[in-house]
Amino acid sequence: MSRQLPVGPGGQTAAQPWNRQRLRSNNEWLLLERLRTDGPSSRAQLARDTGLSKPTVSAALATLEQGGLVREAGVFAPERGRTALLYEPDPAAGHVLGVDIGRGRLRVAVADLTGELIARRDVPNHGSSADEVADAVVAAAREATAEAGLTADRIVHAVVGTPGVWDEQRRSVRYAGNLPGWGRPGLFDRIAEGLATTVTVGNDANLAALGEYAFGAGAGGRVFVYLLVGTGLGVGVVKDGELVAGAHGAAGEIGSLPVPGQRATLEDTVSAAAVVRSARELGLTGPLTAEQVFQAARDGVPAAVEAVQGEAERLAYAVALVSAVLDPDLVVLGGGIGCSADLLLEPVERALHDLTPLRPKLVPSRLGHEAVLLGAVATALDTARPEVFERRTGS
Repeated sequence: MSRQLPVGPGGQTAAQPWNRQRLRSNNEWLLLERLRTDGPSSRAQLARDTGLSKPTVSAALATLEQGGLVREAGVFAPERGRTALLYEPDPAAGHVLGVDIGRGRLRVAVADLTGELIARRDVPNHGSSADEVADAVVAAAREATAEAGLTADRIVHAVVGTPGVWDEQRRSVRYAGNLPGWGRPGLFDRIAEGLATTVTVGNDANLAALGEYAFGAGAGGRVFVYLLVGTGLGVGVVKDGELVAGAHGAAGEIGSLPVPGQRATLEDTVSAAAVVRSARELGLTGPLTAEQVFQAARDGVPAAVEAVQGEAERLAYAVALVSAVLDPDLVVLGGGIGCSADLLLEPVERALHDLTPLRPKLVPSRLGHEAVLLGAVATALDTARPEVFERRTGS
C-alpha cells in the first residue's frame, strides 16, 4: 500500500492519451487526495499547494461537492483579509468492510472513507466446519453494517484476512492448516455472496504488516518484516510502503520449514501451543494457555521463565531466517505471542546476536490484536476510494 499520491483515479498516468475530461478528472482527484492527506483547506490554499489556478480549483471543488465527495468544514478567519470556506472529504461518500478470520476469534469492522471505524464485531470463532465459520463471518458483518446504520449496498468493498495463501485460479486458500476445510473451493464465494459486495482475500500476516505500516510501528520503515505469532506463524514483508507478496503470494511462508534436528516445523516450535507444551515439559501443571505461561514468567515462576526463554531462542531463529534473505531494517513482533514482547524482545535480541551478524531493530506491534483488521480496512480503502470517485464524478 503506497502513500504516494496517484496521478489519477485508478492509477492513470501521463502516458495515456490526453483529453479534457481526463484532465478535469485528474485535477479533481488531486484535490480530493490533498484534502484527505492534509486536512481541511480553502480554495486559495489548495491553489497554492497544487499549482492549479483558482478558477480550476473552484470548478473542481464544485464538481466534488455536487458528487457528495467533499463538504464544507467551517471557515478560516485570518487576522487580516477575508474569511475563507474550508473543505474536507465527505466521509459518508462510501464505506468499507474489514474482516479478520482467526482460529479463535472473528473480527469485523465497518469504516468510512476517512478510515474511521464506525461499527465493529469481535466474537469467538465457534465454527466446527468451514461453512459454519464462513456463515459466522457473514452474520457478524451484517450486524456491524446494521449497527453503522447502513445497508449492504452501501459497502463499496470488503477485504478478508485469513491464514494461508489465496489462489485466484482455484478461488480458494492454500496452507491454512489451522482452519480445517478452509481450502475448499467456493468458500469465499459463499462469503462474498453473503456480504453482497466485492471481496478481496488477503493473507493475515500481509494485512497485519500493511496495517502496521499505515497506523503503527512500521510507519516509515524502508524494509520491515511483521512476525504474526500466535496459533501459527506468519510473515508479512513491506518494502517502501509496498507489500512484497512474491510470485505466487507465498513470500514469507517460513512456518512450514523443518527445524534442523527436530521432527517439527518452525511454526510448530514457535506457536502458542509450543509455549504451553514447553511449559508442561518443564513442570507446570493444570489448565494452561500461552498467556498464562507468560504471566507466570512475569511472576517469576522458574519453569515459565525457562519456557519463555526457549520461545525467545526459537523466535530468534525465525528472525535470523528472514533477516538473511531480506535484510530488513525493522522487525515487528505481533500476534498473540507478540503481546508479550515485554518479556521476549531482550532475549530474542541476545539470541539473535549469537546466530547472525545482521542486526535489525526489533519492536513490538503497536496495534496488537487489531493489526490484521486495520490492515484489511486500509487495503479496502485503497480499492474503494478511486471506485467511489469514479462512480460519483462519472470519470
